[in-house]
Amino acid sequence: MEIFTQTWHWAISGFLIGFVMLLLTYFGKTFGMSSNLRSFCSMTGIGKKVSFFDWDWKSQRWNLVVVLGAMIGGYVAVHFLSDSSNVAINPETISQLQNLGFDAPNGKLLPDFLFGSDALQSPKMIAILLIGGILIGFGSRYAGGCTSGHAISGLSNLQLPSLKAVIGFFIGGLIMSHFVLPLLF
Repeated sequence: MEIFTQTWHWAISGFLIGFVMLLLTYFGKTFGMSSNLRSFCSMTGIGKKVSFFDWDWKSQRWNLVVVLGAMIGGYVAVHFLSDSSNVAINPETISQLQNLGFDAPNGKLLPDFLFGSDALQSPKMIAILLIGGILIGFGSRYAGGCTSGHAISGLSNLQLPSLKAVIGFFIGGLIMSHFVLPLLF
């Protein structure tokens, strides 16, 4: 079981991701998580009012299984296979985050400062989470996909728009972490 609870070497993870991308390409499929949101909306019948959602969501059923697998896999990983001792975060990063009010990870995936029960009682935190969610939704629609779709599937298919999107995601993350985050906290 130790092989599942420890962090895998990047070459093993990279090989597995590449293998899955080759399989998807062979079967004529593309991977991306945000496309599932379009499928979920299409399933409601809203395509009768909004043309963007008027498409054959049944052709993407296989991708809905990916979402279900990600949720089940995440649950299993957190509750049965996690070992917080193997996550090494630079002490300087922890210090910088603590200066902003974030608690040390201590084996947690999400900081209580943002996602704990106290945070959900703060109007400021609720506003930050709502605005962030809207911006992520807008950004993935504007970019034609999310980070997983562009960075994993698009780059493996050598798509220039995906390279541009990934560069934009990276620059946006740098701007957010170095300039906007300190202003918010």
